[in-house]
Amino acid sequence: MKRFLFFIFCAAVASRAGATGVDTTRARVLDGVTVLGTRAAREVVPVQVLAGEELRRLSAFSVADAIRYFAGVQVKDYGGIGGLKTVNVRAMGSHHVGVFYDGVELGNAQNGVVDLGRFSLDNVEAVSLYNGQKSATLQTARDFASASAVYLTMRVPTFDEGKGFNARASVKGGSFGTVNPAVTWERRLGEGLSSSLGAGYVYTTGRYKFSYRQKNGYDTTETRRNGEVRALRVEPGLFGKFRGGDWKARVYLYHSERGYPGAAVREEPGKFSHQDWQRDLDLFAQASARASVGPRYDVQFNAKWGYNELHYRSDPRLDVTTMYIDNRYRQREVYLSSAHRVTLVEGWSASLSADFQWNALDADLFDFVYPRRYTALAAAATAVQLPRFSAQASVLGTFTRETARGDGAAAPDRRKFTPTVAASWQPWGERGANFRVFYKRVFRVPTFNDLYYTFIGNKNLNPEYTTQVDAGVTFARALAGGGHVAVRVDVYYNEVTDKIVAMPTSNQFRWTMMNLGFVEVRGAEVAVKRSWRGGERWWLDALVNYTFQRARDLTNPGSEFHGGQIPYIPRHAASLVLGGGYGTWEFKYSFIYTGERYSASANIPENHVKPWYTSDLAVSRSVRRRGGEARVTVEVNNLFNQQYEVVRWYPMPGTNVYVKLGITI
Repeated sequence: MKRFLFFIFCAAVASRAGATGVDTTRARVLDGVTVLGTRAAREVVPVQVLAGEELRRLSAFSVADAIRYFAGVQVKDYGGIGGLKTVNVRAMGSHHVGVFYDGVELGNAQNGVVDLGRFSLDNVEAVSLYNGQKSATLQTARDFASASAVYLTMRVPTFDEGKGFNARASVKGGSFGTVNPAVTWERRLGEGLSSSLGAGYVYTTGRYKFSYRQKNGYDTTETRRNGEVRALRVEPGLFGKFRGGDWKARVYLYHSERGYPGAAVREEPGKFSHQDWQRDLDLFAQASARASVGPRYDVQFNAKWGYNELHYRSDPRLDVTTMYIDNRYRQREVYLSSAHRVTLVEGWSASLSADFQWNALDADLFDFVYPRRYTALAAAATAVQLPRFSAQASVLGTFTRETARGDGAAAPDRRKFTPTVAASWQPWGERGANFRVFYKRVFRVPTFNDLYYTFIGNKNLNPEYTTQVDAGVTFARALAGGGHVAVRVDVYYNEVTDKIVAMPTSNQFRWTMMNLGFVEVRGAEVAVKRSWRGGERWWLDALVNYTFQRARDLTNPGSEFHGGQIPYIPRHAASLVLGGGYGTWEFKYSFIYTGERYSASANIPENHVKPWYTSDLAVSRSVRRRGGEARVTVEVNNLFNQQYEVVRWYPMPGTNVYVKLGITI
C-alpha cells in the first residue's frame, strides 16, 4: 500500500519546467504580456505579471503602485509617498504574502511586514504575483512557504553587439515638492562578466490638501503635514556566466528619514499635531548561482546577509496624543539555501531543497528579551508532464528553535509539515482553454513582536494556518494582424485559523496577543486582456480586472457581528488599464475602483468606509537618435481630484502632476 501511495504521489505532480528542463524562474519578457497572456496560460497555478514595456508605461512610483493593478489584491496605503504600503492578497493578510527580491525573500522577523513603497521600479524588469506558489520545482524551500508571493525580477545587463556599456538617467518632479533623480550604469567587464550600479534619491515635503470629514460630510480643507521624506537607494551588482550556468551578486542599501503624519483626527479644534519621526537603514547582500550538470541534473545555491536598523521618535511636547518614545531596533539575518532537481525520465522530475535562516532582534526597550530564531526548511517536490496534462506536488517541512534572555522566555520549538498539490489540463491542446486547480496548506510563524513585545507578546502563540483551494481557467489566442485576446477566471476558497489578534487584558492600556481568529474567504477573479496592432505605426492594449470577495469573520459565533466582512476588504473591486501608441507618442489611462468597506468586523454605519475610485493619465514621447533615446512623460494622477481614504483617517492626495525626463544611451 505504501508503494502504491508513493507512486500516486509522484505521478500526480509537476511543473512544465521541471519536466522539460526549461527554467521558469528567469524573466522572459513576452510581447504584450501584462497581467494575462500566453505565459499565464501555461502556468499550473494562477500568476499575474507586469513586465518590460508594460511595467515602464505605468504611472507607478514604487512596486506598491504597480501591484494595485493585479486582481485580488488590496494595497493598504497610509497616505502620500512616504506612507507605509503593505499588500494583502485574497484577504489572508499581509503576513501571508512573501516578497522575493531577485529570488531571495525579503524578511522582517520583527513585525512580518514588508513596506513595498520603499522599492523603486527603476531597476525592476518584472513584477509577478503567484497565488499558492510558482510552478517551478527548482526553487528554494522558502518559495514553498507562503500563501501567495510577489516576485521582483531585477534587470540583468544585456549589451548590443560591439557595445561595452549601457547608461540610463532620469529625473522626476512635480507635486508636493517631489524630486526623484535616478541613474543606472551597466558595464561589460569581459566574456560572460558584467556589472551594474543603480542609485536613486527621493525628496518630498509630503504636504497636500485634503477635505476633513465629519458626520455631516466634508466641512473644510486642511493640509497634510509631517509627511516629509528623504530616501537614498544604492544597488550595485555583479553578474557572470559559465558553461552550463550563471551567477549573480547584489547589494541593496536603503536609507531614509521620514515623518509619519498619523491619522487625520483632531486632538483639539483646528489642530492636527502629528510629529512622529522614523529613520531606517536597510542593508543586505545576496548571491545566487545556477547550473545544469549534465542533461538530467540542475542545482541552485542562494546566500544572503541582512542588517536593518530602525529609529523611532515621538515627543508629547509636540503631539499631545503620544507618549515620549525614542527607541532603536536592530535586526540581523543570515540565509543559506540549496536546491537540486533530477529529471528521472522524459516528462517526470523530482527536486529537494533545504534552507537555513538565522534572525536576531535587539532593542533598547526596558526588559527586552533579545530573541534569536533558527529556522530550517526542507521541501520535496515532484512533477510530471503529459502532452495535455501537468501537475505538481510538494511537501514542506518547517523546523524552528528560539532563544531569548530570561528563564522560560523563549517560544517553544516547532515542527510542521504542509502539502501542496496543483494540476492543469488542456483538453483541446495549446490553442484551447487551460483548466487548473490547486490545494495548499500553509502556516506562518508568529513574529517577534507577537511573541516578545513588552506587556503585549505571548510566547505560547500557535502559528496561523491557511488553507487554499483554487479552480480556474485561462484562454489565450493570437489574432490576425498581430493582436491577441486572453481571459482568466478563478474561483477560490480560503481559511485562516488560529488567527493572531490583540485582545485587552486588565485595562485598555495593556493588551496581549492571542489565537482567537477564524476567517473564511470565498472569492472570484476575472481578467480580460485585448490588444490591437496596426502594423508598426499604432497599437492599443486594454486590460480589465474584476474581483469579488466575501471575507467573513467567524471568530465568535455568539457575537451579533458574527459573519461580518473583515476590515478593509471590499466585496467588489475593479480596474481598467488602457494603453496605446502612435509613432513616437504613447498614452496610458488607468481606472481603479474599490467598493465600500468597513474599518472593523462590526459592519455598522459608524465603521463604514465609502467606496473610492481614481483615474490616472500619462502621455509620453520618445525621441530616438543614433546610440540613444530620450523620453519625456507627463503624468496626472487622481485626474478628477477624488477625496478618498484607503485606510480610514489617512486621506490620500488629490490631483497631482509629475514630469519625468529619461535618457538612455
